[in-house]
Amino acid sequence: MIAIYDSGIGGASVLNAVRALAPTADIIYLADQARCPYGDRPVGELHQIALGCVAWLIRQGAAPVVVACNSASAVALTDMRIAHPAVPFVGMVPAVKPAVQQTRHGVVGVMATAATLQGRLFHEVKTQYAAGVTVVGQACHGLVEFVEAGDISSPALHAAVSAHLAPLHTAGADVIVLGCTHYPFLQSVIQHLAPDVTIIDPAPAVARQTLHITQTHGLSRPEQGQTWYYTTGSKDHLAWQIQALGLPFGAVAHVAVEELV
Repeated sequence: MIAIYDSGIGGASVLNAVRALAPTADIIYLADQARCPYGDRPVGELHQIALGCVAWLIRQGAAPVVVACNSASAVALTDMRIAHPAVPFVGMVPAVKPAVQQTRHGVVGVMATAATLQGRLFHEVKTQYAAGVTVVGQACHGLVEFVEAGDISSPALHAAVSAHLAPLHTAGADVIVLGCTHYPFLQSVIQHLAPDVTIIDPAPAVARQTLHITQTHGLSRPEQGQTWYYTTGSKDHLAWQIQALGLPFGAVAHVAVEELV
């Protein structure tokens, strides 16, 4: 059973990509919506939250664990692997490498949360892959909340996205990396507002890596293609999000924050 974890519904962009490649895999999805958004939380607090969430998923018998949250990956992925050495993890790393390969003007934009842009993973990929290329990070405050509210098309959303794109446009970015798993749900709006920009969604690559790890670690087994959704918030709201965003059907349940330790 594959586990996918995010602060909210955004990680379902990765769920969609995994399901497209593995229609018969069983998947458990955890949305920590009671504490969403993560992006502006203190690093120490977010680190503790993320470790508790993945520990709960592992207790459910899930492996591998996909940390479909850039903010949580940025602050806790290394320690997750140390705490659970027998469990394979797949994290979210800003897709700077493919963006650098595709830029024509030598400027790459990264739309992400503050936590992701301040994290070690982001700085590591810039150092490793972006020599000679300008990487401009844009902390997109508020966009997660639009997606969580099921708003992926309103005039207010367009205005917010436009404001976040403006600095990237000014900098001359011709490639934009979606550095938060919520943002692929806004890709059509972003593309509409920046029609000449190449947009990179890392979800398909993460899905391919997840299936590769599942196979190489001998975790593949006959399954029934079931999806279980858990939320620390309102299960009624999550059920509505699943329908509104056209996500794979599955059972929805609540899990108390106190259990995620």
